[in-house]
Amino acid sequence: MPDRPEIVCICGSARFVDEMHAANRELTFAGVIVVAPGVFPRADHEAEVLITDEQKTALGTLHLRKIDLADRVLVVNPGGYIGESTSREIAYAHATGKPVTFTDPV
Repeated sequence: MPDRPEIVCICGSARFVDEMHAANRELTFAGVIVVAPGVFPRADHEAEVLITDEQKTALGTLHLRKIDLADRVLVVNPGGYIGESTSREIAYAHATGKPVTFTDPV
């Protein structure tokens, strides 16, 4: 393992929470430091704490700071799906010179 492990920021739609957890687990076992969303709002609002629009905005900004910490970004995009927030995160990563990889073809 190098002196400092690679840091990867996971991005993706909240609908892929299980896939993001799996990617996190795989990367962690590979010796990677993973930063990822900590809250997963769902469209159906079942079994979750609802978040306000203000909180959603703050979480989006926080996730951009996680991208700042990362060496690269991994987009979890089963079936090639990329939503609005994830598109914004990809654009931010590109603008800051972070490499972006995808789990599925775009």
